[in-house]
Formats: sequence, structure tokens, C-alpha cells
Amino acid sequence: MKHFIASMLLLVATSWSVHAQDTRADAVIGTIQSQLDAFQVDDFAKAFTYASPNIKRLFGNPTRFGQMVRNGYPMVWRPSEVQFLEFKDQGGRVSQLVLFRDANGVPVVLEYFMIETEQGWQIDGVQPVQQPDVAA
Repeated sequence: MKHFIASMLLLVATSWSVHAQDTRADAVIGTIQSQLDAFQVDDFAKAFTYASPNIKRLFGNPTRFGQMVRNGYPMVWRPSEVQFLEFKDQGGRVSQLVLFRDANGVPVVLEYFMIETEQGWQIDGVQPVQQPDVAA
């Protein structure tokens, strides 16, 4: 009986942990998707609201932020496809891998680094993920 109760407690604890991670992943994906939606209509002021305080300080205003995205990340500004991949929580460092295809169908995986603020999840940086070469 003790083993049964211990097993049930472990199952409940594991389920709660998975549910908490799923909830966080959903919130992170929601933030990224909301920013992508704002980019689609060139609402850089709205897109800027999803940036962390560090990113806001770095770019200063939505116009400069928008220029950086258009010039440096055109696949984010006008993707032909977006697919959310792996959610990572490594010792409090939260990130989300996202596959983008640009207008020519070229795939690029970006890792979005996220922070939780009083305003909810915000994007604290993005970097390309090196993909292994695939030989035919």
C-alpha cells in the first residue's frame, strides 16, 4: 500500500510539473506569435511591447527596432512558414526554438531567449541555431 501511495504521489507530482512546463511553453509561444502577428502588419510599436527591457534599451524605440528586424531578420518579418519546435527550461534559462522559412522557402531555426516580467513573458534576444549539414 505504501508503494501504491508513493507511486501515485510521484505520478501527480510529475503530471503537475509537465503541466506547469506546458503552461509556460504555451505562454512563451503566445508571446512570440503575438510579436510575429504585429510584424505581419508592420505594427512595430506593438511588436516592441513584446521585447524585454534590455532589448528596449538597446534599440530605444520601435522604429529602430523595426529596421533591425526588417534588415537583419527578414524571415521573421515576412515568413512563409513558422513552426514552433522545442521549449527549453535549463536552470531558469527559458528559450523556444522556432523554425522559419523565408520568402524563398529557405529554413532557418532561431532560438528565442525569454524572460518573465510583470508584463508577462518577453523576448530577451534571438539567435540563429546552427543546423547540422545533411548529406544526400
